[in-house]
Amino acid sequence: MKFIPLMWRNLLRRKFRTVFTLGCIFISFILYSFMMIVGTAFSMGMDFAGADRLWMMHKVSIIVPVPASYLNEVLATPGVATATYATWFGGSYQGKQNQFPVFATEVPAYLKLYPEFTVPPDQLKALEADRQGAIVGADTAKKFGWKVGDRIPLMGDIYPSKNNDPWTFIVDGIYDSEKTAVDKTQVLFRYDYFDENRRPETKGQVNWYVIKVADPSQSAAVATAIDTHFANSPAETKTTPEKAAIGNFVKQTGNIGAMITAILTVVFFVILLVVANTMAQSVRERTNELAVLKTLGFSDARILMLVVGESMFFALLGGGTALLIMSLTVSRGSLNMPMLPVFAFTAQAKLVGAVLMVLLGLVAGALPAYGAMRLRITDALRRN
Repeated sequence: MKFIPLMWRNLLRRKFRTVFTLGCIFISFILYSFMMIVGTAFSMGMDFAGADRLWMMHKVSIIVPVPASYLNEVLATPGVATATYATWFGGSYQGKQNQFPVFATEVPAYLKLYPEFTVPPDQLKALEADRQGAIVGADTAKKFGWKVGDRIPLMGDIYPSKNNDPWTFIVDGIYDSEKTAVDKTQVLFRYDYFDENRRPETKGQVNWYVIKVADPSQSAAVATAIDTHFANSPAETKTTPEKAAIGNFVKQTGNIGAMITAILTVVFFVILLVVANTMAQSVRERTNELAVLKTLGFSDARILMLVVGESMFFALLGGGTALLIMSLTVSRGSLNMPMLPVFAFTAQAKLVGAVLMVLLGLVAGALPAYGAMRLRITDALRRN
């Protein structure tokens, strides 16, 4: 610790170079943090998918609709405890920049399938008596200042109304959750109101079914029974565990994990070269000074530690600041991406970031430190 002032003075020798290097490290770890947060957001739905829930959709794709009339047959399947359907509405509020998940569904049945969503009973009762009613996630309500009783217009980006006017909904309730990683941005509204007011060619159709099985160990058998029942029908189905269905949806954008790994590998290789070059230049400029330190009794090991310490100081200052800023940003809910509503900068991601900072400092400073340690006093004093 007593050599920290010496290391700091050495870093201030070339202020512009120091600021530039710290900036590169800072930006690299900001990128790392953002990529880890996005990766977590993509996988969050899979992490919280219910083991007792199945998704049934068209055999071709989730964007190909299936009839809403399948519901009674699904409920009659042995092993099915309850089920409902949902349609991705695709609404936007005051412009396409304000998009969030909006589902047309049988709301009471949907909420029973997702007990992590909590709604006051009186608000749910109000929805059942209000054809235009909607239940809004707490995060979305907070963002736009909505409260119970407000009328909200949403443009139907996928399903325009019959006269192309905005759809109007009444906020009858606001759902919340005690779990921090649950999506609280959704808007759920009544399917019957939706079906009455959309264009005739799309009536009576839904995007997917959510099915709760009585015994999770029988999920595969129940899924097979459902798909066999609808085989050779006008809309054949594919029923999978909820986790697998969400995973397939995520994979439509590509292998997110592989893309994140590739980007971060390139970024850290470049920043490694930048920091290593900075340390090499710093050691070359101080050759005579290092020789004087050795003359005064500094051992080779201490010289090695001084140079590696400077490299570590670079990495920890730039990277630590970036991780701290991103942690505060996420905790205050400053990020907003419609398709990825749940953000979390996990403790595991922070730990990996800290390990990367240490590795960056050690690897970048290793070669310059080794050269400084091997430096002979007589050779160093003859230079320059």
